[in-house]
Amino acid sequence: MESIEGEIIEKATFNTILKTYILFYVSFFLLISVIGIPLLIIWFFGVGQWYSRHYFEKLECTLTDKNLKFKKGIIVQIEKTIPLENIQDISFIEGPLLRSFNLCILKIETAGGSSDYANTMRLVGIVDAPAFRLKVLEQRTRLKQIQLVNNDQSLLIDIKSSLLRIEDLLREKNNK
Repeated sequence: MESIEGEIIEKATFNTILKTYILFYVSFFLLISVIGIPLLIIWFFGVGQWYSRHYFEKLECTLTDKNLKFKKGIIVQIEKTIPLENIQDISFIEGPLLRSFNLCILKIETAGGSSDYANTMRLVGIVDAPAFRLKVLEQRTRLKQIQLVNNDQSLLIDIKSSLLRIEDLLREKNNK
């Protein structure tokens, strides 16, 4: 399937247990804050369930032949597009809470940017994260090889043009 950003290779799916993880994650921070304790009941039995469900529904991650695109958010919507050639590393993060939900975070580090946050993208709860990571890395390698071949072809064309100019100059010199 072809999109504006390129050919879609893989659309990541997210584990539905992520909704429960979000509910407990925010609940934990409400619990440890004095102000959040009264809000915990409202969060846990109402707002949190709604928020977790809608947040999950808005998650989207697509690998194309050139980019990795990620969307999330309800109130503040975030959309990031990372060119594959800028990806430096993809690592797994698993803490005790994530492991208890059988989830992990794929942390994607990129080149450039002015802050650490700008240089990373975190994807929580992708189903079969190791396979998705492998596809991203394989496509990045494929794209770099294509760019290398294109650069080599461009260099050969430049060399051919130079040789043709030299031949023309030699013919001119011999004709005089």
